[in-house]
Amino acid sequence: MSAITSLTDKDRIFTNLYGYQSWRLDAARMRGDWDDTKALLALGQDAIIDVVKASGLRGRGGAGFPTGTKWSFMPKEPKPDRPNFLVINADESEPGSCKDREIIRHDPHKLIEGALVAGFAMRARAAYIYIRGEYIREAETLFAAVQEAYDAGLVGKNACGSGYDFDVFVHRGAGAYICGEETAMLESLEGKKGQPRLKPPFPAGAGLYGCPTTVNNVESIAVAPTILRRGAAWFSSFGAENNKGTKLFQISGHVDRPTVVEEAMSITFRELIEKHCGGIRGGWDNLLAVIPGGSSVPLVPAREIIDCPMDFDGLKGVGSGLGTAAIIVMDKSTDIVRAISRISYFYKHESCGQCTPCREGTGWMWRVMERLRTGDAEIGEIDMLQQVTKQVEGHSICALGDAAAWPIQGLIKHFRPELERRIHERVGTPADMAPMQEAAE
Repeated sequence: MSAITSLTDKDRIFTNLYGYQSWRLDAARMRGDWDDTKALLALGQDAIIDVVKASGLRGRGGAGFPTGTKWSFMPKEPKPDRPNFLVINADESEPGSCKDREIIRHDPHKLIEGALVAGFAMRARAAYIYIRGEYIREAETLFAAVQEAYDAGLVGKNACGSGYDFDVFVHRGAGAYICGEETAMLESLEGKKGQPRLKPPFPAGAGLYGCPTTVNNVESIAVAPTILRRGAAWFSSFGAENNKGTKLFQISGHVDRPTVVEEAMSITFRELIEKHCGGIRGGWDNLLAVIPGGSSVPLVPAREIIDCPMDFDGLKGVGSGLGTAAIIVMDKSTDIVRAISRISYFYKHESCGQCTPCREGTGWMWRVMERLRTGDAEIGEIDMLQQVTKQVEGHSICALGDAAAWPIQGLIKHFRPELERRIHERVGTPADMAPMQEAAE
């Protein structure tokens, strides 16, 4: 693999990520949005999908499924009584993730133009943007930006003068994490309880209101017009093979400057932190572990993450995942067991209760994690907890069961000595247990 170069300013897609300029339509046009969008649509629906396929864009919401391939699943000739729909997932509820809110409040027209381009390519009648309930100001901005687009003739009847009719609706959720799962989102949009559906049928066959539907993340949709303008070869020039393009990374925790930044895929963790965050608080020797993709992926100890490429395959190679690229950095001041226990409580709280393994398992795992946190447990319970995570993982309708199991699996895999040390200290039996810091080195 050739060396991965970091991104230069001229190659950034999100040029107003920090809100230094106005989000409104006139300023967005100055930045290049809505620049002859009619010509992009004139490429043709299949040609747009082919460009997105060639770019190597993979879904930016966590799963990493090839975006162009997903678009191609939609019916080429929608029936009049069963139109195609595009649903945009702006229910950004993964702990640590905060990239979509920056797009929505500072660059909303990139998202709206992307919705038109993607919707046109998939022969969609309309786009529904499902935004997280807690995003109050972001929703206000998005409502206003959509109205601006309607007033300018960019969406609605004869969108951009293309002869294509396309509506954009903004729907505010009520703050349920489970509604970030695509079929639970569809249920919520229909006015029902946000609970995942059994698949099949998949949304591309029977989604919103029983019609063919594609659900995509905000970032996946917002980059589409720029890819079409600059070309598939430009986008695929960044990142390693099968991990192409630019990506918004959200870095929080024990770094000198937490930030959201657009970078090239496959940049190493060390370069990302040094270049954009000023390094680890207290220096690199103080790094304990990193959760690289939002709270649902397993943590990675310091020794394995430092030179790891930040992409789908690189993080899979160290037993974790890129997820939404929500990077949570933990130094040696962190009570790692308490941190994972708190994550366990979150998934217990947010389980919709539809599946028995998830409904019962998430609460059970959290209660055991709390006892391991205080050391009020027996050594054998560590293995029992590991076994229960395997009984929850892969046995629920949606991936929330996996998301609850994986952080605990990562803790046991990399920090078992710390769990055992707490138990031995509690019962007062001496044990030659390696301290937590050594486990990370």
